[in-house]
Amino acid sequence: MTETQLEKVRARYGLLAVVISNVAIAAVAIVGVWQLDGDKSVIVGILTAAFTAVSSMTTAYLGIKAVSNTAKSIALGQQSAALNAAPPAAAAPPAAAPPAQRTS
Repeated sequence: MTETQLEKVRARYGLLAVVISNVAIAAVAIVGVWQLDGDKSVIVGILTAAFTAVSSMTTAYLGIKAVSNTAKSIALGQQSAALNAAPPAAAAPPAAAPPAQRTS
């Protein structure tokens, strides 16, 4: 499995986990509200808690995914820049000095 395929599988299962969790929270909130006939303060508390849980879980997933994608893009950008950079020019050896002439 290539790195790209692995990343797609991770993203799918992460998103699936968040969606299933959000549906479960919504179902529990609906059942809780349905069972309570008339007590408005408890209904508001249940709905507030459910909304907070769903929004924070979704935000956390999207935030982590965004940071992960950004870090991966930066790493790939640096790697490709290093591969595309021209190798440093080899330093030319110093020229030999001409032999000194003797006068006799």
